[in-house]
Amino acid sequence: MIGLSAAIRIMEESIVSASTIAQLALAVGVVFGFVASRTNFCTMGAVSDIVNMGDWNRMRMWALAIAVAILGTSALQLAGLVDVSKSIYTASKLVWLSHIIGGLAFGVGMTLASGCGSKTLIRIGGGNLKSVVVFVFLGISAYMTLRGLFAVWRVRFLDSMATTLPHSQDLPAFLGASGIAPDTALTLAAALIGGGLLLWALAKREAWRSDVLLGGAVIGAMVVAAWYVSGHIGYVAEHPETLEEAFIGTNSGRAESLTFVAPFAFTLELLMLWSDSSRILTFGIASSLGVIAGAAIHTVLSGSFRIEGFRDAPDLARHMVGGVLMGFGGVTALGCTIGQGISGLSTLALGSMIATVAIIAGSAITLKVQYWLMMREA
Repeated sequence: MIGLSAAIRIMEESIVSASTIAQLALAVGVVFGFVASRTNFCTMGAVSDIVNMGDWNRMRMWALAIAVAILGTSALQLAGLVDVSKSIYTASKLVWLSHIIGGLAFGVGMTLASGCGSKTLIRIGGGNLKSVVVFVFLGISAYMTLRGLFAVWRVRFLDSMATTLPHSQDLPAFLGASGIAPDTALTLAAALIGGGLLLWALAKREAWRSDVLLGGAVIGAMVVAAWYVSGHIGYVAEHPETLEEAFIGTNSGRAESLTFVAPFAFTLELLMLWSDSSRILTFGIASSLGVIAGAAIHTVLSGSFRIEGFRDAPDLARHMVGGVLMGFGGVTALGCTIGQGISGLSTLALGSMIATVAIIAGSAITLKVQYWLMMREA
């Protein structure tokens, strides 16, 4: 019989390293960034197209990404490869006011800052210096909302307004509470929501353009791949040091998929505390850096890379305020247009649906106000 120390050593050697998870996350981010840059995938742009031009193509691309993410993530769950109940999205505590206020703040912020968190990374890869400023202000604001001054307000005034459900907040759990078997409930919910979005996204001939199909399919697939990396490859049923289950290389200590708010804060933290050996390149940080790299590769290959700065002081102020609102809103709502709008929705969580609607509403209202101000000045 082998000794206890030898058994622990064997277990440690069999556990995937955090660096491996980071490398896989980087690869997922690179594909995401390249394709998003190639297809001009942008949630704020999708809302703007509808409000200003009545063009629904980019919204259909986003809907297609959500549909692919829902169907793919549900397939992983049915195969027993991933358990999204171990993520931040499906908790039984529904912080509905945080989802609403955070979503509205994020929607306003991303409109002022000319794009959401993922678009900020993509524009950095394309040489946009304005997005570097947004990245910094978003990251600082997100950190303040996670652990600083904004966190006190968030916990005291927003998170306290919550509803505790008798089960998790995902739709399959609601169906399961009525007596439907878990796998059947998941299949029904995924088919209803994912299948419905898929049919709607592809209902118009205009949606069959190569950029819409490529952007929607690949972005959705990258969310599924991210779940597999963190929730399956990085999952340890019993860590030899804690004797508890663990998810290697994630900041939350849970299964994660793509999201682009909190990782900005953790990126700044890593850069500022680089000499602290306890700080590592995590899944979220690596995927964010991958998006920048992927977008940079595309813009260089396509010849569209160019340095761009602010045109005047008001432009700088708008982007700074937008970054602060996105950092606060994204953490408060537990995600952004990708973190809640695709990754969260792929879990079929009720909170993700509330947050996503609030984000769209915040952006649409801000676009209307901006148009009104522009016409008034004219």
